[in-house]
Amino acid sequence: MSKKVLIVASHYRDRSPGQRFRFEQYLDYLAEKGFECHLSNIITPEDDRMLYRPGHYFKKFLFTRKAHQRRKADLRNIDQYDIVFIFREALLTRSMYFEKQFSASKAKVVFDFDDAIWLSNVSNANRWFKWLKNPGKTGHLIALADVVFAGNDYLKAYAAQFNSNIRIVPTTIDTDEYKRVALPPREPVCIGWSGSITTIQHFEFALPFLRQIKKRFGDRVSIKVIGDGNYRHEELGIKGIPWNKKDELKELSGIDIGIMPLPDDEWAKGKCGLKGLQYMALEIPTIMSPVGVNSEIIDDGRNGFLANRPEEWVDKITRLIESAEMRQQLGTAARQTVIDHYSVFAHRDRYVQFFKELLN
Repeated sequence: MSKKVLIVASHYRDRSPGQRFRFEQYLDYLAEKGFECHLSNIITPEDDRMLYRPGHYFKKFLFTRKAHQRRKADLRNIDQYDIVFIFREALLTRSMYFEKQFSASKAKVVFDFDDAIWLSNVSNANRWFKWLKNPGKTGHLIALADVVFAGNDYLKAYAAQFNSNIRIVPTTIDTDEYKRVALPPREPVCIGWSGSITTIQHFEFALPFLRQIKKRFGDRVSIKVIGDGNYRHEELGIKGIPWNKKDELKELSGIDIGIMPLPDDEWAKGKCGLKGLQYMALEIPTIMSPVGVNSEIIDDGRNGFLANRPEEWVDKITRLIESAEMRQQLGTAARQTVIDHYSVFAHRDRYVQFFKELLN
């Protein structure tokens, strides 16, 4: 007899990178192994078009009411479920009411997180709503869970203050799906960054060394930004490309060198290296800041590069621009790293095992 799992998350399927690469890729395999999963999301495509834009205050208020009603429906049906899997939080507000109610039910509770979400991080479009948020609730939510899935050691160390039953579940890539799309030959070497509207500030850490690269190589290089269609940088010739699932692999496959610059701060230390792993899975030679889990993913010079100071970035990007052979060698090793250590295939049985242990 199959076990039923209620997945409590914000976004609909195939929308949020966090959800896609944390748990959505496992849903079919979990079903094969006897875990029937139901995703209960509070954000619809219609909400999506409004929530991350400035203004629309009344619509955002109505969304909050609707989200509350959705979670009340989840609570009414809670006795149907054996496991409640909470990704980050039940509501995008200060509330912990529903997590407390899930914890008090007969269902076992999994709390999954992949960022330093106990720190304040509100998008510019929603600064006015910052008072509704309470990142400090994260510790309380962790304490309510029967088991915690943490994306890396840094997140585990935080969670260990509140709960002793923690499993490290890295962010992973479905390498059966993630295969490079063959594109026509092109002349400029493309340096690329992929992210979102909320992380575009991380790309801007690259501007000092990208200016130097552009000055040195001119039209021999191009720079691509995926994830924020409104982003522009005239000096570097950048016109941002909006993300969409349909074109994701094609757009990423147009990148010859993938970059993941990060500040060395507490928020960045909680990141799980997703951008870099996406590049690497597609055999794109990757350069990352040596922050948090990035230093575990990259073996510098073997499957990619780590770079901290601007001159290191310039040196390593230059080496890759000038050597197609090096790009190919690092890209091949990068994909193998993902297959061996950061793929769905490498972790899916552990995922099932953790669910079974929870119910024993």
